[in-house]
Amino acid sequence: MLFHKLSSTSLGIGYIGKGAGTVAAVACCICWYFAWAGDYPPLILAVSITIAITLLGVWSSSIVEKIWGKDPARVVIDEVAGMCIGLLFVPVSVKYVILALILFRFFDIVKPLFIRKMEELPSGWGIMMDDVLAGIYTNIIVNTVVWFKIF
Repeated sequence: MLFHKLSSTSLGIGYIGKGAGTVAAVACCICWYFAWAGDYPPLILAVSITIAITLLGVWSSSIVEKIWGKDPARVVIDEVAGMCIGLLFVPVSVKYVILALILFRFFDIVKPLFIRKMEELPSGWGIMMDDVLAGIYTNIIVNTVVWFKIF
């Protein structure tokens, strides 16, 4: 159970309380930036890490949900997975990482465009998929900004 508590809370970030999702997203951005600053991340590695985090999140959040209740606030691995999705295929620079963070948190908090509907999925899938969709929307917008060289 300790493994699932540590992974679902992103090594304990989820225990912070209010704002833990934002802290987890920021921590993900910092790690992503320092891993691949100034370049695109290696495609296969970045995609593999993102898929692994997402699947681990489904598994671990399904297990801790049984003891902590439905969609517990302590589970923040969903923010990490969603943030990774938001950063895929994006050049790693401060301006794009910050833009992705702002957009992702907007989509994650407001939950427009069917994001809220994803929470109805069962167990860990419902916990994770709203953030996965928020990450997809984030990624589309950030890549559009990059493609059209908006800034």
